Amino acid sequence: MECTVTWTGAAGTRSGMGFVAETGSGHIVNMDGAPDTAKPENGGQNLAPRPMEMLLAGTGGCTAYDVVLILKRGRHDVRSCSVKISSERAETDPKVFTKINMHFTVTAKGVPASAVERAIAMSHDKYCSASIMLGKTAEITTSFEVLEAA
Repeated sequence: MECTVTWTGAAGTRSGMGFVAETGSGHIVNMDGAPDTAKPENGGQNLAPRPMEMLLAGTGGCTAYDVVLILKRGRHDVRSCSVKISSERAETDPKVFTKINMHFTVTAKGVPASAVERAIAMSHDKYCSASIMLGKTAEITTSFEVLEAA
């Protein structure tokens, strides 16, 4: 797996702290820094997600993928799955994530809560590389709700 990240600030773009990531699979993702009121030339313009937000988003995608796949392999009738991630970061550099909560909402037909709970646990204990990696610095907690599909 590879990715090339290029600073766009030198190209005269709107943000002095913008970056473009091109993934090995050929996709492009823009990122930008937060505005810096004390030194505007060192900040971004809030034109795209911040890199740490992308890290959370990637982790959410990784674990949601696992949960859906595990439920589908169990022949459960999954209609939708989302995960809302909230986090806290260290006060000082490096400002690593220290707490992460993932709240899953699964809409399905006749799926017991125990199956969803098991899928989430399997993702976090065995399959989701991103959350397992983040778990080295952050306390990760999960919660979920199962909505019955019509």
